[in-house]
Amino acid sequence: MTDKVLVTGGAGYIGAHACKALARSGFTPVVFDNLTTGWAEAVKWGPLVQGDLMDRASIDAALAEHRPVAVMHFAALSLVGVAMQDPARYWRENVGGALNLWEACAAAEVKNVVLSSTCATYGDQDGVLLTEDTPQRPINAYGGSKLAVEGMLQDFGTAFGIDHVIFRYFNVAGADPEGEIGEQHMPETHLIPLMLDAVAGKRPALTVFGTDYPTRDGTCVRDYVHVTDLAVAHVLGLRRLLEGKGSGIFCLGTGRGFSVREVIDASRAVTNREVPVIIGERRPGDAASLVLSSSRAISELGWEPKHSTLRQMIGDAWAWAQKPGFGG
Repeated sequence: MTDKVLVTGGAGYIGAHACKALARSGFTPVVFDNLTTGWAEAVKWGPLVQGDLMDRASIDAALAEHRPVAVMHFAALSLVGVAMQDPARYWRENVGGALNLWEACAAAEVKNVVLSSTCATYGDQDGVLLTEDTPQRPINAYGGSKLAVEGMLQDFGTAFGIDHVIFRYFNVAGADPEGEIGEQHMPETHLIPLMLDAVAGKRPALTVFGTDYPTRDGTCVRDYVHVTDLAVAHVLGLRRLLEGKGSGIFCLGTGRGFSVREVIDASRAVTNREVPVIIGERRPGDAASLVLSSSRAISELGWEPKHSTLRQMIGDAWAWAQKPGFGG
């Protein structure tokens, strides 16, 4: 029997790719998901427990039945725009759900947790190469709630001996290179799938919000990481815990970032199609450049973002977009 890992949000985009990476590494991922934004069709490598983190009893039952060696926590509300409009929901569900999960882990004596966090905990620190030690100054309820989740986990680690690895990252892109799973959000808010929808004629055009930023081509620069590389990192973090190497915090990215224009140019090269573009005004709160260092993950975990080139991220996303999947 292989070791089980409870994966909250395992029916979602990143969680499903993590489940595939877990299975590839000899674990059995047990998906815990309420299927509000996830897809049952994405659960391919282990059982699905349909439950909600706001229901503590459902977490207790899943841990008692499957007795996992670790919990990998992805489930969270993550749309920044919605967080600005309805902060109470983000504090209630992201923090309340995680508190239920940490309490359940302590009660069930689960001693290993991998947390999928976010670089939104840093806020808009424009032009700074972000590291694990950069001060965290979130500017919205999404980043604030995730910072609180990190802090709670660290407190539970101290009180109950729960070793933990926390990952922070910006934009996740691409799809499973073998085409088994991919990205599908409703509504979609991420640049690359929005761009590919415009290329495919599923939307009129891609809006570029501002072309007068102090960057190399006037458009915003962001760090991207391939979803498969991200999933592999989470497995490496899990192995660190199971090998008794202790807790840690790691940033995941490329260390250079790509501009919106560079993403558009790469799409043209990959798809051999033009990207219809509308130039819009700057959006309030958009930083010119957000890039992070992954040197600690590379040196301590042996992580390598080998899929995180623009060509592969867009190419894998484009291949997934060509096939019917999940909601069609």
